[in-house]
Amino acid sequence: RRWLQSVFPPTTTSSYDTPQQQADIQHMSIARVALLLAAHHQTTAFPIGLRSLGRFRPVSSVRLSSTMDALLNCPKLELNDGSLHPQIGFGTYKVGFIPASASSAVADPSDVNKVERTARECVVDALSVGYRFLDCAQFYGNESEVGKAIEESGVPRPDLYLASKVWTTTIEEGPAAVRAQVMKTLSDLGTDYIDLYCIHWPVPGKHVEAYKTLCELQKEGKIKTLGLSNYAVEDYKELMDAGVSVKPTINQIEINPFLYRKNTINFFQREGLAMQSYRALRDGKAFGHPLLVKIAEKYGKSTAQILGRWCIQKGCIYIPKSVKIERMKENSYVFDFQLSEEDMNELDSLTTPEAIETFKNLYQKCVNRDTSKDGTLDGVKLDITLD
Repeated sequence: RRWLQSVFPPTTTSSYDTPQQQADIQHMSIARVALLLAAHHQTTAFPIGLRSLGRFRPVSSVRLSSTMDALLNCPKLELNDGSLHPQIGFGTYKVGFIPASASSAVADPSDVNKVERTARECVVDALSVGYRFLDCAQFYGNESEVGKAIEESGVPRPDLYLASKVWTTTIEEGPAAVRAQVMKTLSDLGTDYIDLYCIHWPVPGKHVEAYKTLCELQKEGKIKTLGLSNYAVEDYKELMDAGVSVKPTINQIEINPFLYRKNTINFFQREGLAMQSYRALRDGKAFGHPLLVKIAEKYGKSTAQILGRWCIQKGCIYIPKSVKIERMKENSYVFDFQLSEEDMNELDSLTTPEAIETFKNLYQKCVNRDTSKDGTLDGVKLDITLD
């Protein structure tokens, strides 16, 4: 307590009129440091000497502590290279920035300007409540802001799990461009290594060469673990048949009850790859679905938490995203209950043939997206495992 008082002496609040006001401000500053210390030491308890600051502990402090506990102590999956991957993380897509070729921006160009908060602000909040896995990408256009948030948060680098992905344009340009982008990501995030780096889309005729470049960077210590994103079974087989020196550890695809590609997921899991799920919450567009509402009422949970728990029980890595701190907290409460087999089966049945067809069209569009072959099917695999 004496050390904290030396950091925040009463003289620093001399602009306040009365001794009581000065004491109040000092105590509030000490309480903020206590919260940071609790986060740093991964505990939900205040140091004993600070318990006397009771009137400065907000009513929500218990909730904050349990949120942090859920995130800091979340399960970790052992990947096929022996490394550990947190089963929950914070997604940074469309956080503070909406890429020009994002689906929503293409449908409505005005969406590009619909940014509620900066990526720095959102990621600072995510780190403050306990998220330690940050899912980033070149395409997201906000890695420098994420880096600022990491620096501002004070969270030690070893406590973080940082992931990124290289975009189609860079993959098409070749190995030198891929290497340069990895170095830029490291600089933007303020780190000298990245925990997981992925190929964002299997660009025809280019993705294998790009992956081999990542293998070289891994040998140099710039990347710890290698992964894939949006790979179909056939893309993966093409990569492995090319004789790459390092097997990928994960594949990130859309996974939720409304797009449950069971055979694809089972294939990759049998191959020893962990599955990361993006759009696990369907961008909030399915929260009012009657089945979700019914199951949520049964467990006393939100529909978002039901979607998140379904993802966890499928053995997938869950990456929710929100720009609102209360939603960030809500999304973390997926480890304190379990869905019954009956409820899981009901949720599995929500994937329709129309959803599979929509996925097929999106895959065929996106593997060449933003490249010189954008808008064509040049090199695109037309016969892939869809379900």
